[in-house]
Amino acid sequence: MSVDLAFEGPDDLLPAVAQDAETGTVLMLAYVSPEAVERTRETGRAHYYSRSRDELWEKGATSGHVQRVEEVRVDCDGDALLYLVRQEGGACHTGRESCFYRTIDGEEVGERVFDPDEVYG
Repeated sequence: MSVDLAFEGPDDLLPAVAQDAETGTVLMLAYVSPEAVERTRETGRAHYYSRSRDELWEKGATSGHVQRVEEVRVDCDGDALLYLVRQEGGACHTGRESCFYRTIDGEEVGERVFDPDEVYG
């Protein structure tokens, strides 16, 4: 049985939070299209929709820092997803383990796990 997701149309996007399945660390927030959800389910690797590039993307396709999806959960309204993942490398394009590496006061609290210049050029 599949849960109905609250996509209003094929171009609609829903927020998806990626959380480390083992530690519970929130790694990132991205958006998914119906196609991204389908590809995630088919491959077991996280797929999202890039609003800035206006295209589907597989997390880690460029960096090698893929997210292996263990479970996808849906919120009560069907309008947000939670990807429970096994993260390989860092989740953030800045080289951090998590995109949530700063406090609101600007203090950096997350560690850098890779050099983005080496990965992205």
